[in-house]
Amino acid sequence: MSNQDLHFVLSAIFAAIGPYQIARADNADPGSAERYSPVRKQVSINDRWHVTVQPMRLPRSPYVRASSTSAVNLPHTWNALDGQDGGANYLRTTGIYVRRISIPQRREGERVFLRVGAANIVATVLVNGQFIGEHRGGYSAFVLELTDVVDWGQGNDLMIVVDNANHEDVPPYGADFTFFGGIYRDVSLLFTGSLCISPLDHASSGVYLRTNGISAESARVTAFIKLSNRDSIKSDVRAQLNIIDRDGDIVATRDATVANVPIGESATSISIDVVNPHLWQGVDDPYLYTARLTLDAGDRSIDCVEESFGIRTFDVDPDHGFTLNGKSYALRGVNRHQDRQDIGWAISRKHHDEDFAMIREMGCTAVRLAHYQQDPYAYSLCDQLGLVVWAEIPLINRVFHTDSFRSNCRQQLIELIRQNYNHPSICFWGVHNEITAPWEPGPDPIPIVTELAQLERTEDPTRKSVCAATTPDENLANWQTQLVAFNRYFGWYHDSADDFGAWVDAMHKKHPAVPIAISEYGAGANVEHHELPPRKSQHNSQWHPEEYQAVFHESHWRQISARPFIWGSFVWNMFDFACDQRNEGATPGRNDKGLVTYDRLIKKDAFYWYKANWSDEPFVHITSRRMKQRSSQFISVKVYSNCDRVSISVGDRTYPAQQSSNHLFEWSQVSLSTGSNTIRAVGTTNGETVTDECEWDYAAQE
Repeated sequence: MSNQDLHFVLSAIFAAIGPYQIARADNADPGSAERYSPVRKQVSINDRWHVTVQPMRLPRSPYVRASSTSAVNLPHTWNALDGQDGGANYLRTTGIYVRRISIPQRREGERVFLRVGAANIVATVLVNGQFIGEHRGGYSAFVLELTDVVDWGQGNDLMIVVDNANHEDVPPYGADFTFFGGIYRDVSLLFTGSLCISPLDHASSGVYLRTNGISAESARVTAFIKLSNRDSIKSDVRAQLNIIDRDGDIVATRDATVANVPIGESATSISIDVVNPHLWQGVDDPYLYTARLTLDAGDRSIDCVEESFGIRTFDVDPDHGFTLNGKSYALRGVNRHQDRQDIGWAISRKHHDEDFAMIREMGCTAVRLAHYQQDPYAYSLCDQLGLVVWAEIPLINRVFHTDSFRSNCRQQLIELIRQNYNHPSICFWGVHNEITAPWEPGPDPIPIVTELAQLERTEDPTRKSVCAATTPDENLANWQTQLVAFNRYFGWYHDSADDFGAWVDAMHKKHPAVPIAISEYGAGANVEHHELPPRKSQHNSQWHPEEYQAVFHESHWRQISARPFIWGSFVWNMFDFACDQRNEGATPGRNDKGLVTYDRLIKKDAFYWYKANWSDEPFVHITSRRMKQRSSQFISVKVYSNCDRVSISVGDRTYPAQQSSNHLFEWSQVSLSTGSNTIRAVGTTNGETVTDECEWDYAAQE
């Protein structure tokens, strides 16, 4: 930001908010009674912000109408409602967040940092009217040091100016989802001593854990540590690495002396062997260790960081797919966007918990967290649940050949990797999505894709780079990463669902040495739309019957499961999500390809198709259950189940039990009585019985 731009921003902020708003924020205190220990302390400042959505034109921002100033708690977005209602007219503007922060009296050498979990898209930070820094990128955390700019022992005015307009130097410039504006993740103050494990290395933990030499007998764990030192006298410190098992016992420990720690940023490392390591084995056994890294000066502890991690190996073979710890491990996955109905991106841990509980209920073993870096808590949940993760940056659709655009792509990839380096669930770093799409003409993307793929290997040689490619298949930009995956929608945007198998066979034959996955496939469904027998839906129409989505996924999964060379498959999408420019499926502003509705209240039939194929939890599910009004007396009843045998009854009429080799059970010529009919399904497996039932009404046609 230039000095002229900064002067404009400051003038606009103070003119818009004025002293009255700052005075109103005086009571917003993070806890002035808090006493901070010599070891680091993190204090949430999520509560009692005042936000104004401004009718100003900041540099590179559109002029939009104003909303009133209001008191909010973080996470927060100003697009929770208008970002999901259609019309492509949600606010792309500037929001000004103001809070009074009380900083305690400073202890000797104490430092304070501001950590922002994410603010979309560009965030400018000011303290007491002084420009502190800017972060360009809407999905990663950033940290700024405030030590020399705050008034210690006093109240300080903190302002974060957030702009969610398009910026040609910050991807994504455009994408098929809503760009919710605001500070939509946690904000905190971090207090440390003068010499600490650095929070300034792209907002990472400052500790990077790498495992190698893994066998049944031992595993080598190396901790790479970034240090930050403000002492005027160079210091010697003792670094200690403890490896702690799930029961809380220390299973390995190692000390190292770091002599003459220089002023500024520096690095060191410690290696240690874990005997008889317990491996992280996906959903079967997601075992986690804790690495505790402490810094001591003499008999005084000066810093401590703890990081969870897992010990595991993986590989990807072009013919046999994914292996985890030397064993074949099928990656059955979904894509996940982070927004919720009426909430947008400002979601809580409770929402994350609910999302991933449903993902695991369906039997998933993998998830693509698309199309951007998601909350650290989401990656931690995947660690704990055993879900293999594809994490990616938001380089979507369009590229620009400018130094600033290329630099920001590199920044976002480095932030993604360093902030999430220690998660054993992450096996893949995604570097782009659909940038060769013919509907997004622009510069040749090959140079930037090649650069990012090389950067990924430099930053993290232990994982694989991957892209989500689209047509034209043979564009060289699709083949620069170590692994390739394709977004293909046979039977939705083009062709027939049954054409998928022939296409993927041809790709495998043409590129036999390259591991291939399916990063996206799906079809829309409105749970209020029903049609039997279902016809192929028009993707851009207002009619999206739930039954067509179900047969679409029946076809695709049969073809995918028959091809072990596909190293992973990811349904688009686990949940319906906001896309304000869409108008289809009788729900403006919504992409309805989710297996679960936007409010998470209804699991569509296709959800249960995958649960039947992927989950071991016995269940039965009667499909088309929401098609309550029936006009034919004789109907077919279709049930998804993973049970050995399933029978159905309609009222007091029972139909013979069936067995199925593909988890689909169907009875034809089932008779309905006039009026209400109770349809009941009973499944049995290993002596266990499960049931499902629904009500259908039949009225004879006159």
